[in-house]
Amino acid sequence: MAAKDRGHIRRRLTALLASAAVCVNAFHPVTVHAQEPASAPVVADDAKMLLRANELVYNQDAQRVTATGGVQIYYNRYRMVAQRVEYNQETGRVTAVGNIELIEPDGNRIYAEELDVTDDFGQGFLNALRVETTDNTRLAAESAERLPGDLMVLNNGVYTACLPCAEKPGKAPLWQVKAQRVIQNGQTHTIRLQNARFELFGMPIGYLPFLVVPDQTVERKSGFLFPRMSLDDNLGFGLTIPYYQVITPSMDATLSPTYYTGQGLLLQGEVRNRFENGRHTFRFAGIDQRDPDSFDAGTSDRAADTRLMAASKAEFQINPRWTFGWDVMVQSDNNFSKTYSLDGVEDDVFRNEAYLIGLGDRNYFDLHAYYFDIQDTAEARTAERRQAIVYPSLDYQYIAPEPVAGGQLTITNNLTNLSRREEELALVGTSDRYPGLDGNYTRFTTEAEWKRTFSTSGGLLLTPLLAARGDALRHSMSEPSFTSGGTTYSYDGLEDSGAYGRYMLTAGMEARYPFLISTQNSSHIIEPIAQVYVRPDEQYAGGLPNEDAQSFVFDATNLFERDKFSGLDRIEGGTRANVGLRYTGSFDNGIGLRGIFGQSFHLAGQNSFATDDLVNVGANSGLESDRSDYVGMAGIDLPQGFSLSAGARFDQDTFEVQRTDAEFSYTTARLSGSLIYTQIEAQPEYGSSDDTDLLQSSSSFRINENWSVAGSAIWDLNDQEVIRRGVGLTYADECTIFTVAYSDERADATNANDWTVTARVTFRTLGEIDLGSALE
Repeated sequence: MAAKDRGHIRRRLTALLASAAVCVNAFHPVTVHAQEPASAPVVADDAKMLLRANELVYNQDAQRVTATGGVQIYYNRYRMVAQRVEYNQETGRVTAVGNIELIEPDGNRIYAEELDVTDDFGQGFLNALRVETTDNTRLAAESAERLPGDLMVLNNGVYTACLPCAEKPGKAPLWQVKAQRVIQNGQTHTIRLQNARFELFGMPIGYLPFLVVPDQTVERKSGFLFPRMSLDDNLGFGLTIPYYQVITPSMDATLSPTYYTGQGLLLQGEVRNRFENGRHTFRFAGIDQRDPDSFDAGTSDRAADTRLMAASKAEFQINPRWTFGWDVMVQSDNNFSKTYSLDGVEDDVFRNEAYLIGLGDRNYFDLHAYYFDIQDTAEARTAERRQAIVYPSLDYQYIAPEPVAGGQLTITNNLTNLSRREEELALVGTSDRYPGLDGNYTRFTTEAEWKRTFSTSGGLLLTPLLAARGDALRHSMSEPSFTSGGTTYSYDGLEDSGAYGRYMLTAGMEARYPFLISTQNSSHIIEPIAQVYVRPDEQYAGGLPNEDAQSFVFDATNLFERDKFSGLDRIEGGTRANVGLRYTGSFDNGIGLRGIFGQSFHLAGQNSFATDDLVNVGANSGLESDRSDYVGMAGIDLPQGFSLSAGARFDQDTFEVQRTDAEFSYTTARLSGSLIYTQIEAQPEYGSSDDTDLLQSSSSFRINENWSVAGSAIWDLNDQEVIRRGVGLTYADECTIFTVAYSDERADATNANDWTVTARVTFRTLGEIDLGSALE
């Protein structure tokens, strides 16, 4: 056979491989956000083709080349088998018949019984086509035709992402899409489905006379997206039909009109823009409510007719170390976004923020401004006006790259500047509290800390510490006083409006003596720890605004902290010693043990936790006396997936439990969950006049390979009632996820709904349907 003929045959057989492969993409669904399709393998000029067959016949008179009997072709990473392959040079057609199987370089498999194509790729057909892709999607068609004009047509096509039933291969999959004709246009890069229907459990549940979607070569294409549904007692049934629009290569938008049978048409949209160094998203929504009287009287939902929202979110990478961005939202009333579950802005508290963040090897810069949008039903926006407006808050930390006097030097700075439009004052239990005063407050704090660890020959670790802190403050807060039940309450310890300065110098020493106990099958580390910090009294203790140190829990986690307050507005002063014992153990069978136990002592000076405060932050904390309560924590981890930990605070004199936090968690092949118990004795000076006993439970159980059930609940053991509970049932397989859930909670003035039922079904590669129900 002449070399020229061999080359000619090779090119024609290559046409057979390429023509068959193009069919795999004719009906493969693509979303509008599809990634860039993988390029076909580049054919090298010297690529060789391997052909194997029981018999190869070249009929020069008839101009036919025929390979028969177990034909195998390998070329440019394509692999194909067939019973017979023939090339007719006179008609210019390549045919293959008999159990055709083609494996593409990306792993997709194409099966057919008969293939006939022209050698210029212009026309051809396949019979009994079947395609299996690497992502477990499947396509079948009675026949496929390639027509002039770069058209590919599949007749009676069926698509699914579900695997066939192993026991009953002929059984219909959980869901599938059928179309009478599927037309792929290579010029317009579209796929048109004619007379398409969606089947669930073999039953048709949806029909479209035609549907046009982008083909696999298109990254983004304008068009309608999968519809969404919802159900609510005040809004009615809602149907959303999103439309996606490509504006530029770096800009697109989604318009999502929703018609609610109760309230009319809600128009919601999102515009996205990408830049070389970041991205920006703009959201908007609006509705003219048809029936606002369906909402509860006296609420912002009922008072509003026309409701509007606009939001902007952006993040830009200035350089590898610096990031700048914002996330802001404005709306015509305080509950629009939450009531209509607007995408990205529906949280109970929406945090408007703008920020600049820098991260270096040994320093950190964080500049944030905040405005808190409280979404509730109160028409007067009282809760929102009581929130602090922060402009700005700056945190900067620097760690010296080289040792200073052999130790580590850390410098920390904080600037807080805020204002409040309305004061938050309340009588909680028997305690008057003033968590928020209206007015302006500015504080700048800088602190330098040096510490170094020395190790003695006997194993004793000594860590001396020196710290110096300075604060410059200015406030113009209102006088803390209010009247409740005919009685006037006030706090007389607040310093007058003006500028103030304060400092704190600390000299400390920590001693640790860890020693190791090893046995044949375990190791244990026992580490006695003692600390002493010598400091002057806290200046203006309780006399300045307290914005960031209002919450405080004394437990084993902060026993050895130098300053146990949760924020910078309060400073721990006076001389204090912390002593305790830390233990860690591990066993060869995988069991792990851990524990801490200790106590704190106020040795001299004024006890900061015993001073008055706007919110009585130190009251009933266990640190307000010279000898603190005992605190401890213990935990055990088992190799079977079980873990138990408990922390407690015990009265210094009676050893009575003042607070308990216990958690039991487990993770097995079919069962996982956790049980959390919290017990807090009454803290009347802190605002809690009753004991608190809460039990929280959450668990999930895998019934079988596909079905699972999950539940959660919170019990108030004192009132003997359930605060919140929920249960959900989930089905999941390789192509479908279905979830239905129920939840309720104790009636609360801030909650619009007492119980909620939600459902979601997701069809892989197609989309999802959300159905929610919220009924009072």
